[in-house]
Amino acid sequence: MGSCSKNQSEDASTTNYYSKEIDKGRDIYNNNPAKGIHYLDSVLAQHKNIGTANLFEAYELYCTYYYRVHVNYDKAMRYADSMLNIIQKSGNIKAYAKQLGICYFSKGDIYFATGHFPEAYQNYYLGKVTGKNNFDNCTLADYSYRMGMIMYKQAHFSIAANYFKESFAESTNCTMNFVTFYRMQELLDNTAISYNKAGLSDSALVYFDRTLVYLKHEGPKYNERADLIEVAKAVVYGNLGQLYIAKGDYIKAEDLLKKSIAINLKKGNDNRDAELSELKLANIYTKNNDPGLLDLLTDIRAQLDSVKNPDAEVEWNHLMANYYERQNELKKALHYFDEYDLLKDSVAKTTQKLKESDVNQQFKDLENQSTINNLKTDNQLKQNYLTVALIYSVMALIIILLIFLNWRRSKASIKDLSRLNAQVLQQKDILEQAFKELEVADKEKDRILRAVAHDLRNPIGGIASLTALMLMEEMDTEQKELLELIQSATNNSLELINEILEVTGNTSLNTGKKQMVDINTLLSNSIELLRFKAAEKNQKIKLETLETPEELFINREKIWRVMSNLISNAIKFSPQGSDIYVKVINEGDNILISVTDHGIGIPDNIKNQVFNMFTQAKRAGTAGEPSFGLGLSISKQIVESHGGEIWFKSEPGNGTTFYIRLKKAVS
Repeated sequence: MGSCSKNQSEDASTTNYYSKEIDKGRDIYNNNPAKGIHYLDSVLAQHKNIGTANLFEAYELYCTYYYRVHVNYDKAMRYADSMLNIIQKSGNIKAYAKQLGICYFSKGDIYFATGHFPEAYQNYYLGKVTGKNNFDNCTLADYSYRMGMIMYKQAHFSIAANYFKESFAESTNCTMNFVTFYRMQELLDNTAISYNKAGLSDSALVYFDRTLVYLKHEGPKYNERADLIEVAKAVVYGNLGQLYIAKGDYIKAEDLLKKSIAINLKKGNDNRDAELSELKLANIYTKNNDPGLLDLLTDIRAQLDSVKNPDAEVEWNHLMANYYERQNELKKALHYFDEYDLLKDSVAKTTQKLKESDVNQQFKDLENQSTINNLKTDNQLKQNYLTVALIYSVMALIIILLIFLNWRRSKASIKDLSRLNAQVLQQKDILEQAFKELEVADKEKDRILRAVAHDLRNPIGGIASLTALMLMEEMDTEQKELLELIQSATNNSLELINEILEVTGNTSLNTGKKQMVDINTLLSNSIELLRFKAAEKNQKIKLETLETPEELFINREKIWRVMSNLISNAIKFSPQGSDIYVKVINEGDNILISVTDHGIGIPDNIKNQVFNMFTQAKRAGTAGEPSFGLGLSISKQIVESHGGEIWFKSEPGNGTTFYIRLKKAVS
C-alpha cells in the first residue's frame, strides 16, 4: 500500500534555494534512499529557517523512508505528526490543504500497516473531507486509491476495481509529473489485478493492455526515470503471467514471468515483486514437473534471506512441502508444511482482523458523527446569531430611545436658541444704532476740533510771529527768556494744531496722488532734513540703502511724513550722543524699512496703545520734548492705506525698532 506520497500539487521547478536542496535530496533518495536521507540531515542541520512548504517536503521524505524502506513505523509516525504540526502552526491551514490531506493519509497508512484499522479509517476519512472541502480531486484520488487497497485486501475485488478506476479519473486533475504518472499506471494495473481476482479475466486483460499502452505512450516523457518505467512494465508482466496461469496457458505465462524476473531481479529494482514472480514460475514448474524447480526454489530462498517478504515466505514453504512430498521425503515435507501452516496462520490472523472490520460501516459512522458535529456547530452558530440579534435589537431600542430623548432635548434647545438668537439680533440692531450715533458723534467731534484748531491757529500763529519779531530787538536776559518760553509754547501749540487738522481732516485715509518714487532717495532726503534736529542732541543718523535702487508706487509726501515721524521719535526718545540706524532691505516682492534707536524703549504695559489716536501712552523725550500721541496713529493709517504694514519691537531701556513693509510696484 502506498504511503507518504509526494505532494503532487506543488511546483517542483521552484527556484527557491531550499526547494532546490530538498529536490536534490529527493533525487539522491530515488537512487539510494539512505544517502538521500543523509543529505537531507545535512541540509536541515545547516539551515534552521526553512519555510513551511520546504520543511514539509523534507519531513514527508523522512516519513516515506521509515515507512517503506527502514520499516520503522514508530519513527514514520513521528514524522507524520511533525508534518501535521508544522501545517497547524503555519497559521494558514487553507493554503496547505493538499499537504494536510497527505498528513492524514500518511498517518492512516501507518495505522493500517500496524493493524490499527479504526484509527486508519478515521485518518483516511479526514483526508477525504480535506479534499472534498477544498475541491481537490487530487487529494480525493489518494483517498480512492487507499479505499481500493482496503477493498482488495478484504477480497471485495469488484469494489476495489471501481475504486481504482475512480482514483485514475480523479488523478487526471493532479499536476502531471513523474509521481502522478507512476501512480496512474499503478491504478490501471491494480484495476486489472482486481478484475482477475474477481474472475473477470477478459476485463483484466483489457486493463493490463491499457497499462502497457499507457507506459509506452506516456513513459518517453520521463526518459530520466527509464529504469522505474522498466520496473513498472516488469510488474505488469508478472501480474499478466498470473492471468495466463489461470487460463492454463503456461507457455505464455512462463515467457511473461521470465521477462518480469529478468528486470526486477536486478539490484535496485523491485526485488520483492521478482520473488513473487519466481514463485508463480515455481508453481508452473510444479505442475509441469520441471526438473529446474528445486534450483529455482533454492535461489528464491537466498533472495528471501536478504529481502524479507512475508507473503512470499508462506508460498515458498508451501511449494517446498509439495516438492518433498512428491520426492517422498515426508520428514522434510512435514517440516515445510509446519512452517507453511505457522506463517499462514499469522498472515491469516492479520487478514482476518482486516476482513472483520466493516470499513463501510465505520466510514458511515464517521460520516454520521461528522454530520452530528456539523449540526451541533450549526446549532451553536444559530444560537450565536440569535444572541447577536437580541443584542443588536436591545441596542437598537436603546439607540431609538436616545434619539427620541435627544430629539426632545434638541427641540427645546432649538427653541432656546431661537429666543437667544432673537435677543442677539435685537442687541445687534441696538449696537448698529449705537455705532451710527457714535459715528455721527465722532464726525461732530472732528468738526468741532477742526473748527477750534482752525480758529486757534491764526491768533497763536500771530503770537509766534510777534514773539519772533520781539526777540530780534534789544532786551534784557529775563525778558528774552520769557519771550523764548512764549515762542516755544506757541510753536508746540501750532504743531499740535497741525496734527489735529491732519487727523480730523480725514486726509490720511486717502493716499492721494501716487507716483514712482526711488525709496533710497526719499530716505536720504528725509534724513538730511532731520540731521540738524539730531545734531542738537549730538546724535548721528546712519542710513543703509539698497545696493540696487528700487522704485515704489507711493504718495511721496505721505511716506516722507511717516519716515519723518519715526526718525523724529527716535531722536526724541534717544539719549545725547547716541546713533540712530535706518536700513532698507529687499525682500523679493516687498521692501522692508527699519528705524532703530537705543533709547528708553516702550514699556510692556503701553505697547498695545502705541498706535491709538489720542493715546494715553504719551511720554516726554529724553530732553523733555513734548509728545502729543498722534504721529504714530497717522503713520499707521498712511502705511495701511498703501497696502503695507507697520510694527515694532522694543525692550524697555534698550531701545526700539520700528518696521515698515511696502509692496514693490507691479511691472
